[in-house]
Amino acid sequence: MHTFKLFLFVAALAVFDSIPPVGSSHTEREGKRATAPSWQQYVRAPTQRIVHPVAIIANRTTGDIENAENLINPGGGIATFSRNATTDAVPSITLDFGIMVAFSETLEFLTNRSDFTRSDNGDTITSGTDQFAVPTSPVTWTDTYGCLQGSQVCADGLHGFRYMSISLNALESDAPFTSATGVVNISSVSLNYTAFLGTPDTFTGWFESSDTQLNQFWFDAVYTNDMVIDFFEQNTTDPRNAFSETLNNDQVIFDGAKRDRDPYVGDIAVSGRTLYLSHNVSIAARNILADLAEHQRDDGWIPPASINDYTLPLFDYPLWWVVSSYDLYLYTNDVEYINTYYPVLVNVLDGYYVSNTDATTGLLTKPEGYGDYAFLPRTGIVAYYNALYVFALQQAAAIANFTGQTDDASRWTLRASTVANAINANLWDDSVGAYYDFLPATSTTPHAQDGNGLAILSQAANVTRASSALTYYGTAAAQAYGHAFYDSDEQGAGFSTRVYAFISYFELRARFLTPGFAISGLTQLRDMYGWMSSHDPFLTFWEGIGAGGTLYEEGFTSAAHGWSTGVVSILSNYVLGVEPTAPGFSNFTVRPVPGDVTWAMGQVPTPQGPIFVSWAINATGALSVNVTVPVGTSGQVSVPVGNSSTVRLDQNVVWSTGSSGKDANGYVSIEVSGGEHTVEVV
Repeated sequence: MHTFKLFLFVAALAVFDSIPPVGSSHTEREGKRATAPSWQQYVRAPTQRIVHPVAIIANRTTGDIENAENLINPGGGIATFSRNATTDAVPSITLDFGIMVAFSETLEFLTNRSDFTRSDNGDTITSGTDQFAVPTSPVTWTDTYGCLQGSQVCADGLHGFRYMSISLNALESDAPFTSATGVVNISSVSLNYTAFLGTPDTFTGWFESSDTQLNQFWFDAVYTNDMVIDFFEQNTTDPRNAFSETLNNDQVIFDGAKRDRDPYVGDIAVSGRTLYLSHNVSIAARNILADLAEHQRDDGWIPPASINDYTLPLFDYPLWWVVSSYDLYLYTNDVEYINTYYPVLVNVLDGYYVSNTDATTGLLTKPEGYGDYAFLPRTGIVAYYNALYVFALQQAAAIANFTGQTDDASRWTLRASTVANAINANLWDDSVGAYYDFLPATSTTPHAQDGNGLAILSQAANVTRASSALTYYGTAAAQAYGHAFYDSDEQGAGFSTRVYAFISYFELRARFLTPGFAISGLTQLRDMYGWMSSHDPFLTFWEGIGAGGTLYEEGFTSAAHGWSTGVVSILSNYVLGVEPTAPGFSNFTVRPVPGDVTWAMGQVPTPQGPIFVSWAINATGALSVNVTVPVGTSGQVSVPVGNSSTVRLDQNVVWSTGSSGKDANGYVSIEVSGGEHTVEVV
């Protein structure tokens, strides 16, 4: 959907095959942030929407091209492509835009038809390349979707770039409107960045800590998410019957910037929080959730996206709609949304999922013909669907309590407990100390990351089982690039070496919520995000990682995917420690889980104004927290204490060893309200 422009002065006809640009090094930004707040050094976005290439990939230049360097020097002059005969080498050049100015794709899969185009997703207008019939007079060409001559000389129009290939060539099928020979003079190449432009002035939240690598991960994840925030338009969305009049021209969070260009609700469970913690554009998530609610089926099922006219059968995504609705309400206090779609929530939980419950076990059973986030071949009773069901029931109960629907809250809380007990009675594997993936279980039944992570996150697992499952999984599924989503290949080839940042996010949250596992969570996080950030395209986070750390489905894989941005929530919600406990942060917690980080600071946006937090661990290992609380809100600052500690609030002793109030995890919570406060352990 991100377009590029070629400003051309020409003397012949030519073909331009476009490929991806994306990426950026903040150290190359003209020193523009030298005096800015220190966190701004990590921001990746270009400074303006019109972006020019910064380098030529030397080993990918062929044929007769004069003054090619002018293509990376705006206003520097003309680059000339020449080809006298079809037997001559095709003049071709690959440009690097240096920063991620759209979806980030790699040199490995850069071809003359891009790595993946809308024609590969069912659109037959093009062969996957971008063709332009260059006239004999000067012209400015903008690569937009459509054909210049009937069904000939067509442009795919759905591209984004880090790298772009330009060639003087022609498709035989485009004759006589194009020619493979001639001379083309190009005076300028630029790209129009159409996604959300996340320059420093747009950030309403930020994060910084003693670990500069973690800091960069936070901002790279936000940048990844920014690139999938755009407006829903017919010719820039997934062509597989995904266009919807009810979303037309709405700002949305797409699934990926390149492929599956449709808003999927499962992704919003991660990318929504990324958005709320970084920028004030929650409407991009709300538009999706509201639209999918409007397309609920009579039986309570909610479609995962508009693809295939809202009919793609996924079993888990209506539960992710519940979870994502809870986040929208908690982070933004969108009362109108909750009031409007509360009946939809009831129908999801009391209609669709009740009708898919096994009478013997009380567990959900997935019907034939339905998939899930990874289209896994699982039917019947599966740990993941049931743990997610418990999680969604708990969050729906919280919504019900906030809105005075106490009968619903009681019913859903009781059902969550019943399903949690059934999970533990039927799906726990004592032989390894983790939850089976599905029933019936045998000696070869695998254990999956999704079911185990969500069983812990939903507290279906008690602390003993949580510790056991995390210990097992941290060994059985560990790869150099994170934790695989299965501990064996029993369910599918390569499953034990495939890493999804999406589902890893829930295991990571589980580690920060389970005493003693924060450092292992940071290790897992550094392995996964560190791997992606150190491999081409270097700056954005992938849809999935495959065997050996590759893009798991080669060029088909999106290398900038919103569902892979959970590091933002991990660092802001757990390391910095700020989470809402009531709609709109009217009440909240500040509960840092430092792991091996020695200090952190940051800002979390709320409807009442930002919460600012900074904390540091002193030489004795004690924690001191400074917090600025918006007027009209209140919260609890929780700090870990030792066997002989005193806690002071604004220099006044409020707790000491021997007093009540220390929780099972060794934290003491102190009430704070509007204003600036310091809570310190001495």
